[in-house]
Amino acid sequence: MQKKINGATFRKMILNGAKLLDKNKEYVDSLNVFPVPDGDTGTNMSLTLFSAAKEVSNCSSNKMSELCSAFAKGALRGARGNSGVISSQIVRGLSDVLGKCEEINVKTLTEALEKGTEIAYKAVTKPKEGTILTVMRAMSEYATANCKKKVDVDVFLKEVLNAGEEMLKKTPEMLPVLKKAGVVDAGGRGLLIIFEGWLAVLNGEEDVNLSFDDTVSADESKFSEEAHFDYNDLGEITFAYCTEFFIINLHKKTTEADIDRFRETLMTLGDCVLVIGDLSFVKVHVHSNQPGVVLTHALELGELDQLKIENMLEQNRKLIGTKKEEMKPFGIVSVCAGEGLSNIFKDLLVDNIIEGGQTMNPSADDIAKACDKINAKDVFVLPNNKNIILAAEQAKALSKRKLHIIPSRNVPQGLSAVLAFNPEESVANNEEAMNDALQYVKAGMVTYAVRSTQIDNFNLVEGDIIGMDNKNIVAKGDNVTTVTEQLVDTMMNDEISTITLYFGNHVTEEEAAKVASDLGEKYPMCDVDYHFGGQPLYYYIVSLE
Repeated sequence: MQKKINGATFRKMILNGAKLLDKNKEYVDSLNVFPVPDGDTGTNMSLTLFSAAKEVSNCSSNKMSELCSAFAKGALRGARGNSGVISSQIVRGLSDVLGKCEEINVKTLTEALEKGTEIAYKAVTKPKEGTILTVMRAMSEYATANCKKKVDVDVFLKEVLNAGEEMLKKTPEMLPVLKKAGVVDAGGRGLLIIFEGWLAVLNGEEDVNLSFDDTVSADESKFSEEAHFDYNDLGEITFAYCTEFFIINLHKKTTEADIDRFRETLMTLGDCVLVIGDLSFVKVHVHSNQPGVVLTHALELGELDQLKIENMLEQNRKLIGTKKEEMKPFGIVSVCAGEGLSNIFKDLLVDNIIEGGQTMNPSADDIAKACDKINAKDVFVLPNNKNIILAAEQAKALSKRKLHIIPSRNVPQGLSAVLAFNPEESVANNEEAMNDALQYVKAGMVTYAVRSTQIDNFNLVEGDIIGMDNKNIVAKGDNVTTVTEQLVDTMMNDEISTITLYFGNHVTEEEAAKVASDLGEKYPMCDVDYHFGGQPLYYYIVSLE
């Protein structure tokens, strides 16, 4: 029985949670709603927690404040996909509370769970119940209701986990897509695995083998929509000086309200504002054009320590080197997988390509670094995958550029947005035009089922060829060509005038030409074209305009 957790033990808990999630990430991936090979919730969460664990490993102190700061920072930088970004916000909330105590007990753990839930929900504009958020909330609510009855933190954490497990079992009743697929929420399972890793350390059993009973009865009724996540604008970097420091030995007259007002003041002076801490110390990060004014306000709270001011304009000059040309007004970054698709985007004058998409979502830090390599003040980012949009938004807080996220959910939308870009227009006009362009293209994909299941009124067997539009599986069969043509048939309407096929690395050019020819004969009023995409996993990406 343990009544308190010190910094050394908490370090082990963080590392073991990441280790256990990595060990079970493929299982979490298998819970993805759609039985396609890019179900990577487990992978995204694992990479996010690995980044956090790496920062914690590099932290030389077992002081809770420093461990938690590293924990939150690493999770933020490594956040990938929707599940990873939400996980990073949970970590941020936990760290905000636990970083203020020397040891963790039942009370502080409860407060940390409450804060983690609060911040995670705020990160999503329209929270969807039946997800990782719901599981986190259930654990927090159980903790709040029962913390006064408990003393031993290990026993308490086990009961909190049980509450999370009970809620996880209910997620298929909250989201029809889960019920239809016969699975529980993947993000919720990943979250519980992390906490199982924490509990294992407290029980002296770091190397544990988990078994899961996540089987649920598939619902025969048709569902109407997928789980959809919105997100908050996380800020844009538009200022010249990056200022970082700690406020220590705070004045006796300083209050928590003063710290909150200081944070609000920084928001008026600059961007990328981070103010974390309590009356023991405060960590500050801000980009502004008036670092002296920032420091003056900070001195009203206490003493300054570990001060660092970087001139980002000078950093840019060093990157440019001897080039004397002015920074160009615009840049474009696109995410895609496949040599052919990369070359197509480059031919359309996209400045930088991030390799990723199916099976490997780039992190917020990856996106920010790709944007920073472009010698442009404003950079448009095309995620080209619905699971990368949230990480792209989070990259705003990490990049030295001013990022404009065009929420393209697939490659055809990304290409349509690029074609709508006009270098002679303003940022605002281009952003409007690129966003408008997303509405005028329909996208479909042809891949294969990675497991047997029943979904969208189809009884799928592992290995079946399946065709998907933006929302549902609409065709299946045992022949790629046939399924591709069926997919186009379901997407076709009288307004379509152009059909474009991007064939993957498992399709020959002759096969693609045959499909294009068949479609041309079937739809003589449409222009039909095909290009080598080289994408993995997807035989064809289909674009209809």
